Amino acid sequence: MESKLNHNVYLTCERYYIYELLIMVAGMLGAYTLNLRGGVFCNAQTANVALMAVELGSGNFTKGLYYLIPISAYTAGSILSEYLPKKVRHIHFLRWDTYLIGFEMIVIFIIGWIPLSYPQQIAQVLINFICSMQYNTFRQAEGIPMATTFVTNHIRQFGIGISELLTKKDVKFLVRAMKHLRMILFFFGGGIFMAVICKIMKERSIWLALLPMVVIFIFLAHADLSNEDIEQKPRGH
Repeated sequence: MESKLNHNVYLTCERYYIYELLIMVAGMLGAYTLNLRGGVFCNAQTANVALMAVELGSGNFTKGLYYLIPISAYTAGSILSEYLPKKVRHIHFLRWDTYLIGFEMIVIFIIGWIPLSYPQQIAQVLINFICSMQYNTFRQAEGIPMATTFVTNHIRQFGIGISELLTKKDVKFLVRAMKHLRMILFFFGGGIFMAVICKIMKERSIWLALLPMVVIFIFLAHADLSNEDIEQKPRGH
């Protein structure tokens, strides 16, 4: 009964399996940039802000100001992912979330064609941009706030859930903690898989991230074109 009720209430773009696939892709992208594209993690910007502060504080102004590029790309992704859904809604064809997945697939395909001999910042900035848009678009999985590009909050929420379970003896906290643990494991699995494939396929290894993205796109497009109201906003927006 609960499963059926959730199916009727939550949009496909809010389902857990969509979020698990998204964060698996994020793990793959993180491993890809760390292994092949400059040894950096492009899915979030905390490290870039910290590195910019260190470089500027050390007097390395050129290196420090460089970090404005990925930070600006991430900011631009957030701005566009807030602005574009309002425009897309008037098209009455597919939901913004579906268009975004299609756009991400195109960018990932392009990155795979960029040789490793080219400046690594090109691929880094592209990944900064799409990760920002994804993080800002997919916000809640079946009513629970979730991040799909990094696991910091999932680790925190898992710890909180276990603490609540021990103090309040309510199994619902264990269920919630396990949902966050699953997100961590999917990210971890995607990272391991990509780390292995990077040694074989080099820059084109990122194309394997398209496999889960295609699955996501099919699920979302099918829902948009069949039984879901594309005017309905996902929770958290």
